[in-house]
Amino acid sequence: MKAIDILMVEDNPGDIELARIALEENRLYNRLFVAENGLEALRFLRNEEPYLKVPLPDIILLDLNMPVMDGREALKEIKSDPRLRMIPVVILTTSQAEEDVLRSYNLHANCYISKPIDFSQFIKVVKSIENFWLSIVKLPGKH
Repeated sequence: MKAIDILMVEDNPGDIELARIALEENRLYNRLFVAENGLEALRFLRNEEPYLKVPLPDIILLDLNMPVMDGREALKEIKSDPRLRMIPVVILTTSQAEEDVLRSYNLHANCYISKPIDFSQFIKVVKSIENFWLSIVKLPGKH
């Protein structure tokens, strides 16, 4: 069985660790890659140094509020690139601002989820993302 490759674009080490725990608890075989900001994510997705041999992810979990290049800018770049635009992008952020929700969907995010503060709720959210996007939905290039 081929691994499901997930790129998490997140600058909070605690949220990265919680996602890692949630993904390990599910039975799907997955590999979690992490980029700490939008610029690093674009280098990963474009196979630029130091990411020359990494796979294109099956799904991207994207935070909005990060240093260097935020998630909004990264989302715009991803969805304007013909090679990358088919990759589902799930916005996973603390922002509940209506303008962020609207802007994300206008930039063609596939869904928008506000991160819960509570540990167990965060784990449930990550598991539900994995179950829906990687078990139920038919992704491009997957058989």
